[in-house]
Amino acid sequence: MGIVAGLDSSSAFTRIVVCDTDSGAVLRQGYAPHPVDPKATEIDPQAWLLSLGEAAAGGLLEGVQAIGVSAQQHGLVPLDQQGGLVRPALLGNDKRAQVAAADLIDALGGRQAWAEAVGSVPQAALPVAKLRWMARSEPNAAQRVAAVLQPHDWLVWQLLGRPARRTTDRGGASGTGYWSAGTGSYRADLVELALGHQCALPEVLGPADAAGTTPEGLLISAGTGETMAAAFGLGVGPGDAVVSLGASGSVMAVHHEALADPSGMITSYADATGMHLPVVHTLNAVRALRGAAEMLGLDDLDALSDLAMKSTPGSSGLVLLPYLEGERTPRLPHTAGTLSGLRRESMRPEHLARAAFEGMLCSLADAMDVLRSRGVEVRRVFLLGASAGLPAVQSAAPGVFGAQIVVPQPADYAALGAARQAAWALGVSQGTLSPAAPPVWQAATVQVLEPGEDAAVGQAVRQQYSATRDQLHPGAFTAATGGPEGAAGAGASGPLG
Repeated sequence: MGIVAGLDSSSAFTRIVVCDTDSGAVLRQGYAPHPVDPKATEIDPQAWLLSLGEAAAGGLLEGVQAIGVSAQQHGLVPLDQQGGLVRPALLGNDKRAQVAAADLIDALGGRQAWAEAVGSVPQAALPVAKLRWMARSEPNAAQRVAAVLQPHDWLVWQLLGRPARRTTDRGGASGTGYWSAGTGSYRADLVELALGHQCALPEVLGPADAAGTTPEGLLISAGTGETMAAAFGLGVGPGDAVVSLGASGSVMAVHHEALADPSGMITSYADATGMHLPVVHTLNAVRALRGAAEMLGLDDLDALSDLAMKSTPGSSGLVLLPYLEGERTPRLPHTAGTLSGLRRESMRPEHLARAAFEGMLCSLADAMDVLRSRGVEVRRVFLLGASAGLPAVQSAAPGVFGAQIVVPQPADYAALGAARQAAWALGVSQGTLSPAAPPVWQAATVQVLEPGEDAAVGQAVRQQYSATRDQLHPGAFTAATGGPEGAAGAGASGPLG
């Protein structure tokens, strides 16, 4: 038996779990907030180290043989020739690079050109757009940039004592906008297009590789981004999709190859195991629920869920298209949400409440169908987020998604994934594990929901939603999937209500 640690440096805090290498059992845990405003858009990276030190206090890492690092994605740490900071790190929530992202799209010849080049289309969050913003807004600083890292790269480099060699992993690199998960290589020309000159990029390590060993003999694994670490910690594999319910939403699935999507609707990430994580985002998820709760004068989402459960599937014919902030999937950036199907009998609070839940889930099912239309198999759907436990979500989700729903018990999955990666790298270095197969750890504690007899009802809910969507936005979703209808929406028996 050995002991490893995984740390997750998120946008607001550092969590550390210390685990048994054989089973993954959590032996000790640590936590510390970052000493900055959680909504900050830039930060001195030293704050991450201060938080890490506080989280590891009290001998938390005693006996640990290897550490894995997970960190917030899409941050940019620009370094000068001596390895010093050129400016504070730019974080993923910084939206100042929106114009720069649009400039880059045009400069390469459009969204399809970017999707084919690196599997993603520039957005304000991506490091490639941040480089373009620096070049345009802070040209003197941009000229001093000699190397760029992401947050997990920088933390690994610091833990190793700032060696000459700087590293990253496939997962982190795939979120930069200048590394292709499809080819497994950098597009240095895109860095130059953004920044105006070439700069050093970190070496991309394999999933089981070690970034190095500290002078004290502590092995540091490659590390990865939070999304990839959480998927690894959950233990998702081929046939699994993960639906994340935040203010906005996302659907990602494990797949055997990178997907180059001409529309740019699919972002082609690499995962932490050597596979791929294509992701489709929606701009609206739980924000639609909160909006409905406010409209109905309810205090919280629990009350909205209780009210929705008094309605029936199909919400008496009410359909909410939850495009409150415009939408990415389908691509309708300037549209608004729509409430359709108003009749005298449907104009009741419980029907509006249920329509909000069904609209959110159907919108995410649309996103899942974008992946299914490209050959991604989905047999199980992991549902993440605080709203995943609401009865109105759990009653509708199995039928709407047409798959088994898995609701994991809340846990530090990103930190657990980082620890599992550390155990893998340690085992490979000791000759006890293969680079081709990660350690088998105990599965997450989950609640399983089957479609069962509700499958046909769920398909009818999808049909009602799809008919409304296509009537109001003809062709928008067909363009997203490249076919007449999404895989889960096909073959439904007819509208409800």
